[in-house]
Amino acid sequence: MTDQEPTLTSPSAVQQELRNVRALMQLEQKEDQAQFKLKNADASIKERRKRGLAWYPVTITQEDIGFGGKVMLELERPAHRQELHLFQVGKNACLFGDASGHSANDRPALSGVITSMRRNKLTLTTSKETLPDWVTEGGTLGIDLTFDEVSYREMNQALTEVMGAHDNRLAHLRDVLMGAKQASYREHKSDDLFYPSALNDSQLAAVRHVITAQDVAIIHGPPGTGKTTTLVQAILETTRRERRVLVCAPSNTAVDLLTEKLAESSVNVIRLGNPSRVSELLLKHTLDAGVMAHPSYSKMHAMRQTAEQHRETANEYVRDFGIEARHHRQWLREEARTLRQTADDLERFITEDVLETVQVITCTLVGASNRNIRQLSFETVFIDEAAQALEPGCWIAIARAQRVVLAGDHHQLPPTVKSEKAAQEGLRETLFEKCIQRQPNTARMLNVQYRMHEHIMAFSSDRFYGNQLTAHASVCHAGLAAYDPCFENDLPVEFLDTAGCGFLEVAMPETRSTANPDEANLLISRLEQLLAPYAHGERHNKPLTVGVIAPYRAQINYLRDCIEDNAALNDLILQRHLSVGTVDSFQGQERDIIAISLTRSNPFGEIGFLSDIRRMNVGMTRARRKLLMVGDASTLCSNPFFSDLLAYVKRTGGYRLNA
Repeated sequence: MTDQEPTLTSPSAVQQELRNVRALMQLEQKEDQAQFKLKNADASIKERRKRGLAWYPVTITQEDIGFGGKVMLELERPAHRQELHLFQVGKNACLFGDASGHSANDRPALSGVITSMRRNKLTLTTSKETLPDWVTEGGTLGIDLTFDEVSYREMNQALTEVMGAHDNRLAHLRDVLMGAKQASYREHKSDDLFYPSALNDSQLAAVRHVITAQDVAIIHGPPGTGKTTTLVQAILETTRRERRVLVCAPSNTAVDLLTEKLAESSVNVIRLGNPSRVSELLLKHTLDAGVMAHPSYSKMHAMRQTAEQHRETANEYVRDFGIEARHHRQWLREEARTLRQTADDLERFITEDVLETVQVITCTLVGASNRNIRQLSFETVFIDEAAQALEPGCWIAIARAQRVVLAGDHHQLPPTVKSEKAAQEGLRETLFEKCIQRQPNTARMLNVQYRMHEHIMAFSSDRFYGNQLTAHASVCHAGLAAYDPCFENDLPVEFLDTAGCGFLEVAMPETRSTANPDEANLLISRLEQLLAPYAHGERHNKPLTVGVIAPYRAQINYLRDCIEDNAALNDLILQRHLSVGTVDSFQGQERDIIAISLTRSNPFGEIGFLSDIRRMNVGMTRARRKLLMVGDASTLCSNPFFSDLLAYVKRTGGYRLNA
């Protein structure tokens, strides 16, 4: 990193930039809402079910009272219903009744959030304390995914707060992160680390950088360099110096991973929101689990049960409804209301008591606005995967703290933006990118990677990381031959060139996707040939893992069909040793062998979103021992990145022309 002082951005330019971000965020919200409505407009229940946006019919298998006295419903779809769907924990949904006399637009509905998922069951935590009558009247029920307004509302509110901040800590952090003020650091001592670790020099430097930062610190973690390990160590050191730390990430999966790692390090951690990976370790560290383990929980639960009994008794049908019965019903309802209120007050006390003693609170960026932590203060907020987070989401968490630590890699996947106009005008540019570009001294890059053979790493290191990465001795020469002698003559990086073969792409206008069946067949054939001498795991405790990647959904579907028709490869899928997906689905993962079908092949040199070279960086760096790429060089090399990639593969001897 350079020690040269950065050129500062003017305060007026910062305000204009934030106004622009807010306008782009509103554009994104409109586009997201329009796409959601388009998927649902005039769609029948059958069509919504086919699109994965509805379960129908469903039955209520359990009813309970949850956090804040809200009704929780366990819903089950018929076991024979195996349609793919988009339901997941944390998504907004609504229960609907297929009642007669109601059109699709005005049918009764009960909104809520999905708080648990199993194969054919989910739990909907509703927004009501009592169920509407139509739910129990016997009509057929279904559940729809609904549009998420909450995230946009919280991001817009955070931007408004940041723009309006003046002469306070948030205003200072805003100006530092946006490059209007320089970041400041304390002098560090050589013996300032308390927790023992096996971190390398660059990882230790990053942890010390976090400790000394007074405003902002960035941990830049290229693929395989141990970013999560380093971040957890930095959090551990921070908990020794501070009472309570907030740890966030844009996705539930990233939050879950950090929660698990912190729990394994014996940190007293509470996971706010609902984990997407339902494991015993994670469930033990949810806020609900903390509340249920509290000494006063049984008293609160008993109050709720009594209140429910009173409510049910008051609602029972009585033929002779005299004045005495009416007074008794009124008393039961008042008593139920009082008990519910007392239980809610006790629950608030329990929640505050649980959170008061915790060292680390983890949640998504939007989850940082959770009502249960609004009264808490944090000296430091850590944001993992910050280079994949929309800027407005980061401000939600930053507004809660005195300083911020960002971790990620801006040379990997950017945030998902649905509005092409908003993306082109700058919404994909993250706060992580802005800060690291305007104040490079805020960042420390991890430079030893523990994943890839040095030949797989080298091109990425040169192209994206200033040739600063080195392969650790444990992986430097660990190709397939080091795993098993049957791969003796194999090379770590291989490119099969289909130029001149007539393997032209096939456009699918109805889905705006592209396939290349001939190229897919070639990739499958080469993969089968590569694995033929390998006795699948018979001589090894840890079998080889394979990932097949393509940039287009249509090509992925064709590859999956080919693999299912191939007995040997399909067997690997059944054993969960082979998986097929987009680059996005492999983010944060790794495989021994990665095979990439680049798909595009046309006379015009058009490569579509392959021109987003960060996606290729992610795809290539998922490989540990072998990177196999198949594509048409004559099409791809219209882009300088692929031209340089082909030149590199030729230098390492892995180029093959498919004649």
